[in-house]
Amino acid sequence: MAAPVENNDQLVLSEDPNHPANLICSLCRNFYTHGWVTGTGGGISIRERCDAHDRIFIAPSGVQKERLQPDNMFVMDFPTKSYLRKPLNLKPSACTPLFMAAFEKRGAGACIHTHSQAAVLCTLLTKGRVWRIGGIEQIKAIPKGYGQEGYMGFFDTLEIPIIENTAHEEDLKDSLEAAMEEFPNTCAILVRRHGVYVWGDTVWKAKTQCESLDYLFELGVKMVQLGLDPAAPIAAVEED
Repeated sequence: MAAPVENNDQLVLSEDPNHPANLICSLCRNFYTHGWVTGTGGGISIRERCDAHDRIFIAPSGVQKERLQPDNMFVMDFPTKSYLRKPLNLKPSACTPLFMAAFEKRGAGACIHTHSQAAVLCTLLTKGRVWRIGGIEQIKAIPKGYGQEGYMGFFDTLEIPIIENTAHEEDLKDSLEAAMEEFPNTCAILVRRHGVYVWGDTVWKAKTQCESLDYLFELGVKMVQLGLDPAAPIAAVEED
């Protein structure tokens, strides 16, 4: 039986696997296999824009992400910020204000939040406000920055800002928006002892960037364990 809802229940009824409500479910199951959304943590929001409407689809709070169903989705009208669909037995995601910051300030098509252990460890190993890594091929999957064309290069150093965690997730909004202003080129923000928010122009770009960043986070942690500096300049290999 479908969950009872307020307002328009037809918004999530679609056989199209690329419909936002269906995509959120399949992507969250994928993220679960990576250990990014353990328990009920983490989530994703997708913006659906066309001539007829501009809507935000948001996974609910307090639901195990690998068990999400399309009828669990909240749907918001982006221009008015009013809910078009609210499952009555579920709570809106506590991440909603942070997702909205990505949509409003970066024109994102999707925003992903994970509780990746590698992301958390990077925030613990970094004493300052910025995590850095350079000279790694996977950096080429990360865009140059908001409003810029193209992607970073092998010789670039990637910088991801870190904000401090709060007792309630929605209270992160102000510091996340401040970090967006201070670091206009970033497509992600780490939250110390918590996880990471990653956004992209489309849901597939957001997914690519999230996967690539997690690879870099994990690699950075291993480099520190080996006594290597992830942001050190590339040194020439000396021949014997």
